[in-house]
Amino acid sequence: MKRVHIFNAGPTVLPLEVLQEVQKDLVDYKGKGLSVMEMSHRSVEYQGIIDNAVASVKRLLNIGDDYEVLFLQGGASTQFYMIPLNFCPDGKVANYVDTGAWSAKAIKEAKNIGKDVHVAASSKDKDYTFIPKELSISENAAYVHITSNNTIRGTEYHIDPNIPADIPLIADMSSDIMSKPFDVKKYSLIYAGAQKNIGPAGTTLVIIKKDFLKTANINLPTMMAYKTHADKGSMFNTPPTFAIYVVGKVLKWIEDKGGLEGFAKINQEKASYLYNIFDSSDFYKGTVVKEDRSLMNIPFRLPTEELEKKFIAEATAKDMIGLKGHRSVGGCRASVYNSLPLESAKALSEFMVEFEKNNK
Repeated sequence: MKRVHIFNAGPTVLPLEVLQEVQKDLVDYKGKGLSVMEMSHRSVEYQGIIDNAVASVKRLLNIGDDYEVLFLQGGASTQFYMIPLNFCPDGKVANYVDTGAWSAKAIKEAKNIGKDVHVAASSKDKDYTFIPKELSISENAAYVHITSNNTIRGTEYHIDPNIPADIPLIADMSSDIMSKPFDVKKYSLIYAGAQKNIGPAGTTLVIIKKDFLKTANINLPTMMAYKTHADKGSMFNTPPTFAIYVVGKVLKWIEDKGGLEGFAKINQEKASYLYNIFDSSDFYKGTVVKEDRSLMNIPFRLPTEELEKKFIAEATAKDMIGLKGHRSVGGCRASVYNSLPLESAKALSEFMVEFEKNNK
């Protein structure tokens, strides 16, 4: 069986052990004579699947009963407008830290539904190459929203932002959730599309503090109200059953491999393979200030666009895929999520050294 090195930004690599387990159960789940894809979401068997996934989230993030854990649909993009609909009432101001394309989209969606929006900080003037440390929060702030890791530009929060305790903090953690330990209690709402770090495309993990949920607007279309989904345990309508099933498998795999502390060490090691090359070479150039470098998404440039095209072509020929930078910025990018084997990061670093030697 051939497995390539998958550096896609998402959807992306899944653990081989999980894929093999899913394959084993695909046609006949646990001797039940049917696939999870054919199973009623109202069945006892499926309730056990989603309950186990929720339990894994709580164990990995040390979450108590003061938070709801939901699996929703529509990706992070749906959360961009659900959040202000639910949590920015008239007279309040939605505050955002603008660190890249996805935070900019969240800002746009809040404005599109008529909310008062304030940009508390931005790194746009420096091409999103750093994380702003100083925030200017508006009066009557409904919440402060951050994007903890930026897949396109390659910046990441390594320290939680310092905001007043009475202002809810919300985070889009789509591309670094479960990659390292962090204090969930500092956040009122966290959301993450599964397809980057915890599973396949199709579901979005949402974690909401129950006290914050009590403040939500309930005079909304039924599917747009978080209370709808919390009251029904993510089962108000048919959930993305197969995606949630695989997410549960991936989360259990993370637990079995050492949890967030273990993966934080491995992810640091994987990223260091590449960042050490940037720091010792004038051929490859990282695009982010050192202190804000992402451990998940690593963009870089070569001396010319022609060399970048050659680099991507030769890497692909060596079974290293997904290294083309986002279309909006060009260049190259390696995404090194939890499920990427250490050996893949090492193979890429060795190829980079060889390519520089042959093309400098």
